[in-house]
Amino acid sequence: MAGKSRTRIAKFRDYSKVRYFDYILLGVVILLLFFGIVMLYSSSAYIASVKYANPAHYLKKQLFYMILGAVGMGIAIIIKPRILRRAAPALYWAILLINIAVLFVGHSGNGSTRWIRLGPVSFQPSELMKIAIIIMLACFVADHTRYLGSMVFNLHCLFYIFMAVIPVFITNLTTAAIIALIGIGMLLIASKRKKPLYAMIIFCMIIVLIGAVLIITRSNAEPDNYRMRRIYYWQHPEKATQNAGFQVLEGLYAIGSGGLFGKGIGQSATKLGNLPESQNDMIFSVIVEELGVFGVICLILMYVLLLWRIYLIAVNAESMFGSFIAIGVFLHISLQVILNMLVVTNVLPNTGVTLPFISYGGSSLLCTMCEIGMVLSVSRQIRLDRIDLGGEF
Repeated sequence: MAGKSRTRIAKFRDYSKVRYFDYILLGVVILLLFFGIVMLYSSSAYIASVKYANPAHYLKKQLFYMILGAVGMGIAIIIKPRILRRAAPALYWAILLINIAVLFVGHSGNGSTRWIRLGPVSFQPSELMKIAIIIMLACFVADHTRYLGSMVFNLHCLFYIFMAVIPVFITNLTTAAIIALIGIGMLLIASKRKKPLYAMIIFCMIIVLIGAVLIITRSNAEPDNYRMRRIYYWQHPEKATQNAGFQVLEGLYAIGSGGLFGKGIGQSATKLGNLPESQNDMIFSVIVEELGVFGVICLILMYVLLLWRIYLIAVNAESMFGSFIAIGVFLHISLQVILNMLVVTNVLPNTGVTLPFISYGGSSLLCTMCEIGMVLSVSRQIRLDRIDLGGEF
């Protein structure tokens, strides 16, 4: 009997065949989604009542895309990384063609042509391009591990980044910049020889800085171009009027009035018609006003926990492809969180960057949830006995 007992214990302790699944990551995503729904309704109920005579208008649409996102995330979890790796080139070129098609048959809104409409549903293909560049570069890195850091390898990766950015750049400068940053970040992590890459990046940054200086020096007087106006009111938020630059100023008023614990959920004053896009790009300012510094710290801690779990999956992944899928998603989410907060606090010029899982936006929510599904799929391939909580890239 004692021998049988020891055998059962030995079998129980054999974790080599047990696969890992990051329930903590899934739990944090669910928590962020519920938090986002509460804050979305709080920030949009008034304006939805005025525009659509239905305070739950934005809430219902967001819930619809959340359900689609949950389905997409579930499918992404089921698909094994090796299958996704085989499909990577086809997915990349298909999504690239869709983004090119937007330039010709896209649906316009708010002065920009960024959407494709399918019946009552519309989506932004540029959000899909973020997924495409992550999958394509992860596949290319995994297929060419012997050539990491070589000039040919770097040029190939830059070609894929360039091709992904160009059609998006024409319609959406901010999204194009995020795609480029995701790609360059993945390339930097992959490359063994970083000096040539640093030289290319520094050269590009010098060109961008020269361009930025020229733009800023030309924006001392209020310009007609909307991008120049954004830079002008970023420099001079105190000169904002009801027709221009008002969003930034009202966002700062909301942040300044939040205090330590905020005014309470639903008690924001700036969302009552004073703050444009309060449910979208500027939702962070409503969070600060209603929940204060304490609420913001809790939100940031949730994002930190989310990114930490993605990082652990990246360093413990069973394959190079899976590791770089997680790295790409890590870069995407961290970039959007940081950029959104910097824009709302007027550290950067005003531009359209959503806060992941929180802001209103069906395409962004759907694609981000699918990305999390891909990361969770990678986590399913990890053997439990190989988990390293202190791993490094």
